[in-house]
Amino acid sequence: MTTNDDTSALRPHGEARPGYSLDVRLWKVTKVNRRARPYQLRWVVGGKVSSATFATSALAESRRSELRQAMRRGEAFEIASGQPESEVRAATEAAATVTEKPPVRWFEFCRKYFAGRWRTSAAKTREGVADALAAVSLAMVKRGEGAPEDTHLRLAFRWAIVPANAGQDVPAELKAAYDWLTTEDRPVVDLADAEVFEDVLYRLAYKLDGTPAAGDTYRRRRRTLNTTLEHAVVAGELPENPLQRARRKHVGSNDVVDRRVLVNAVQARQLLAAVSYVGSWDRCRGRRLVAFYAVLYYAGLRPAEVVGLRWSDCHLPETGWGTLTLRETRPVSGKQWTDSGERHDRRGLKAREVTKDRPVPIPPVLVAILEAHRKAFGTAKEGRVFGNERGGVVGSSTYWRVWEEARKYALPPERVDSPLAGRPYDLRHTCITRWLNAGVPIAEVARRVGNSPEVIHRRYHGCIDGHEEAANAKITKALEEDGDSA
Repeated sequence: MTTNDDTSALRPHGEARPGYSLDVRLWKVTKVNRRARPYQLRWVVGGKVSSATFATSALAESRRSELRQAMRRGEAFEIASGQPESEVRAATEAAATVTEKPPVRWFEFCRKYFAGRWRTSAAKTREGVADALAAVSLAMVKRGEGAPEDTHLRLAFRWAIVPANAGQDVPAELKAAYDWLTTEDRPVVDLADAEVFEDVLYRLAYKLDGTPAAGDTYRRRRRTLNTTLEHAVVAGELPENPLQRARRKHVGSNDVVDRRVLVNAVQARQLLAAVSYVGSWDRCRGRRLVAFYAVLYYAGLRPAEVVGLRWSDCHLPETGWGTLTLRETRPVSGKQWTDSGERHDRRGLKAREVTKDRPVPIPPVLVAILEAHRKAFGTAKEGRVFGNERGGVVGSSTYWRVWEEARKYALPPERVDSPLAGRPYDLRHTCITRWLNAGVPIAEVARRVGNSPEVIHRRYHGCIDGHEEAANAKITKALEEDGDSA
């Protein structure tokens, strides 16, 4: 039959039961044109060719030896699979003894997955993952008579998913929602159902009131779900990631800075002055934060970076430019998401290693403002520049409320409801835009504010003055050269 058949003499004579044959021919190992498993073994059982490939020649020869020994023992081979009868019988017995495990349910899967991510995630990341999985959970619970409202189900999920709450008594106001969440949740495998997954996609893109979620929220939730589903595939709970074949919902991008939020120099001075009038004079609620907003406006820092700023990181010379050396950021999260139990997490700088710092030069006007702040309010706890009345960390709710009140003092009534300086963060946007319009190279701006040049170019390209005029001038010149201008 073939020149490399060297086992014809080993074929025993006799009869085999249906589906099996004693007529077996074993060929030599050959090398084929395959990168991963280039060694092929072929054999014939009852006229049907079977084959197997191997990564190494030794593995192929080992399998050939096993088949050869089965032939010597006089075993019949199954024609369909080409395997010796003893191997087929062993596989059948093993399959019969395996107890089918019940499908893993959604909430228990999320609890274990979240516990694994908790140890290596920042507090804001933990909160974001919990938000995304809570949204998906609204599609992964069965509905019926007595089902709690979506608001309660979300709150119950966010409470129960925290590892520290495992085994704790459920708050009374969440008990009904928690019981429903843990008894009426679907198996993870139901994510492969098209109707269920359609509801999952809806929950990613919409808020509880039925209005569309912000574009950044949708993209964050989708990224979290994709990572979760990939884990489910690896764990064997899903055959594939259904998100990979789902069409991405088109959402508007919030990644480009809106020019309407930027303030000019006069407006910035009016806003900083208005901050000092917020609150009673003796409590100094607004005056404590004048320098806080000034750092955003003149140095382009993030609010969480300003919160963690220490006097030891400030170089404030009597004349000339100073330097702020950033080493820590204090983003705000709920107490349940931080390891310390405090609302402010303690992290290194964004997108940098924990040990890396970022020096930021500051102009003389900001040096003077910081010196005046130190003389008036001294040093907060842990050597920080800014603190509340008790010297503690300045909360985000505090600097948001003060800013909202200051806008009412500084802006004309018709501009209060406009996007102009609607958030403290818009002072950072104004600072970055001012530097770009002054001609500071994008790479240097990116270094100072802790972004990549690509992000700066993408987010602030539409805010740089003179681009439209320059483009119009080039088009006019081209038209004049073509003789088409009027």
